[in-house]
Amino acid sequence: METNVRTPLDVLNLPQHLVIPLFQRPYVWDEAEQWLPLWQDVRRMAELRLNDPYSSATHFLGAVVVQAQDNQTGDLPARNVIDGQQRLTTLQLLMDAAGSVLEEAGLDALSGQLEVLTHNLELYVTGGASRLKLRHTNRDHAAFDEVMNADPPVDHDALNHSGSLLAGAHKFFVTAVSEWLGADPEHPEYADRASTLVMVLTRGLQLVVIDLRAQENSQEIFETLNARGTPLTAADLVKNFVFQRLESEGVDTRRAYAEDWPFETKFWEAEIGVGRYNVSRSSLFLNQWLGSRLGEEVSPKSTFTRFKHYVDHESRQKMSELLIVLKQQADLYEQWTVAAADPDRALSPTELAVYRMQATGIELLKPVLIWLHDPERSIPRHLANEVIAAVESWVIRRLLLRLPSADLGRIVADLIDTHRTAPVGELPERVRTYLTRLSSASTYWPGDREISAALSTENAYRRFSRSRLRMLLEAVEDRMRAAYNYPPVPRRGYPIEHVLPQKWETHWPVDGLEAQLDRGAHVHRLGNLTLLTESLNSAVSNGAWPVKRDKLARHDVFLMNRYFRDTATTDWDEDHIDSRSQIMIDALLATWPVPEGHIGEVSNPVAGDQSWVELRHLVAAGLLTAGTRLVSRPGQWASIEAVVREDGGIDLDGQVFATPSAAGKYVKGAVTNGWAFWRLQDGRKLADVRAVYRGKQPGKEGYKPPFDWSRLHAVLEALPEGRWTTYGDLADVVGTAPQPLGNHITKCAQCVNAHRVLTSDGRVAEAFTWSDPNDHRNPADMLSEEGVGFPDDRADAAKRLSSDDLAALVHAQ
Repeated sequence: METNVRTPLDVLNLPQHLVIPLFQRPYVWDEAEQWLPLWQDVRRMAELRLNDPYSSATHFLGAVVVQAQDNQTGDLPARNVIDGQQRLTTLQLLMDAAGSVLEEAGLDALSGQLEVLTHNLELYVTGGASRLKLRHTNRDHAAFDEVMNADPPVDHDALNHSGSLLAGAHKFFVTAVSEWLGADPEHPEYADRASTLVMVLTRGLQLVVIDLRAQENSQEIFETLNARGTPLTAADLVKNFVFQRLESEGVDTRRAYAEDWPFETKFWEAEIGVGRYNVSRSSLFLNQWLGSRLGEEVSPKSTFTRFKHYVDHESRQKMSELLIVLKQQADLYEQWTVAAADPDRALSPTELAVYRMQATGIELLKPVLIWLHDPERSIPRHLANEVIAAVESWVIRRLLLRLPSADLGRIVADLIDTHRTAPVGELPERVRTYLTRLSSASTYWPGDREISAALSTENAYRRFSRSRLRMLLEAVEDRMRAAYNYPPVPRRGYPIEHVLPQKWETHWPVDGLEAQLDRGAHVHRLGNLTLLTESLNSAVSNGAWPVKRDKLARHDVFLMNRYFRDTATTDWDEDHIDSRSQIMIDALLATWPVPEGHIGEVSNPVAGDQSWVELRHLVAAGLLTAGTRLVSRPGQWASIEAVVREDGGIDLDGQVFATPSAAGKYVKGAVTNGWAFWRLQDGRKLADVRAVYRGKQPGKEGYKPPFDWSRLHAVLEALPEGRWTTYGDLADVVGTAPQPLGNHITKCAQCVNAHRVLTSDGRVAEAFTWSDPNDHRNPADMLSEEGVGFPDDRADAAKRLSSDDLAALVHAQ
């Protein structure tokens, strides 16, 4: 057995076949967890070398185990890939994708440097063997061979295996490489970026390669690497790296370990569930700490590599200095967490936010809390509390509507990145403005009206987990207590009780089917739920109202229960539930307020493809109105009608259904796709309306209408002389992404002042061209004449207009 640290050039340069055996699992890596982090690492290395051509920085990819075969494929030596096939496959796809982009750009020499690492030269291949150096023999064989042998430009959608992860990865890397290189291969910097990228892919990455002889026990090696012992956590890897650096700096590592390394306690070793993963609390903190420092959404699997790159190339601090900051913030983090677990402690806004995140099962806002308490920023506590109130309101309000959270991590990262250098005194207002401008269904900040309409009929007891619902009821109680300066409610896991019992038929009967359906619909609503210090036994819980009211009075320590002692509540019925629901909703809205005048509309429903859509989104977007009549599909149910409610529910036979499919199931008596079952009176399916909301042509899910660039033209028209902005800020205001916006500007005769739009680091974009091909003016010279300085070849940051500034410009017109 031989073990070496090698570059891809070392591993792949020789003619060979690396064979993935039949027993190996199929390719499973995906964009979010592996492709994007890998590309981000490669891109960072390339940009680092562009800025410092003498840099020898490398990025470690992991380990690969290969074993020589006794039998050879054709005339080429062959080795089985025992471990590491996922990363090897992904690296090959990235190299081939980059090579195809370079070949299409006419850079054949650079493309050829990558091709010799993915394909054997024809003169070495005999007997009809594949030229591919990596050979899949499992079910991925056809898909991998097809995409790797496709001629550029690759039409991924036309491939026979276009739906495979392999084709998806190749397409992702083609797009990523193309966007990073720029649109114009003739631009002077294009070739420099291309050659740097090839340098990183061939020599800037490292693999630990374990070479086994044919006679060695590969299974034993595989088990040792993957099954035996406890795998190293991100915190373990970071610790080794930190103390190696401290030693190289001449620091007393024994003292530093004893006094400054904070993660050697049971608190930090505890396993925390994050989505599909369990990670040590120390690893989770390090991930969130990185997010707070970088303004990036860091994958948990990339914590160590991103930490190492940050220390090596971005922090500009010695490890001994950085460790002090790390310990300070880790100690604060531990204090917050311990305080949040104390049921009787009066919590600070930060500690309360931690408790609420624990109750709701999310970690989303931890990077914001860490960022706001960065000792190097010294943000006053009252200003930090204002920011916490805003971001918590944004998250909780979306939670109240059960809106998707997949995009929120990206927004949190961008919020930190956008406001890292903002004047401290302006921070709360800038954050509130940032959040109010979010307008897509996946990220917007819901307003009072939408939440009030939804919660008034929401089956809260069934829609929210017990911990989330208890947290909401505690918030209602705390809001009521605040009016009297009472201390907050202890967080002791008090039982949630129904006032109108779940089994109401015996002691709470009503006459008529309609009344029975209405009562059943109110049982789980917010106004019928309460907290008690002592659980009602089942006999009393299901008993008549006078008995239950007396029991509630005897165990009443909560202000929310004083409603039941009102003389008007001699009975407990649907009207009282609705009335109390509104009181509780008002308390929730006051606990998590929005800025005055904020409505929270989805003003640009076509900005993103939202896979998760409810009727209320269509109502909010104006695509459906309250009172719209729905008819069932043709056939035996053709005479059935339903009505769309203002809150997005469906009225049908005196009942309210939360989804089209639930209403369709009620009619058919069997599970059905309600989006196809229900139609508007003009014949359109609900699915057609949903497709419009997603920005697609009804019946053609792949179609997207042209983007409306009129707002861009207005913003550019308003850009004043002597100021500049970025493609990212401009895209944020317009409601698109920087890349298509930049592409549009280069071809748009209506886009005035294009020279005032620069990259995020204040440079003229590499692919910048005027819409008039005969215009050869230099944007940097024009800006200099307007009074924008270019220290270090970058535009004066003080002259930059943020997205908030741009929005204010247009609003003022």
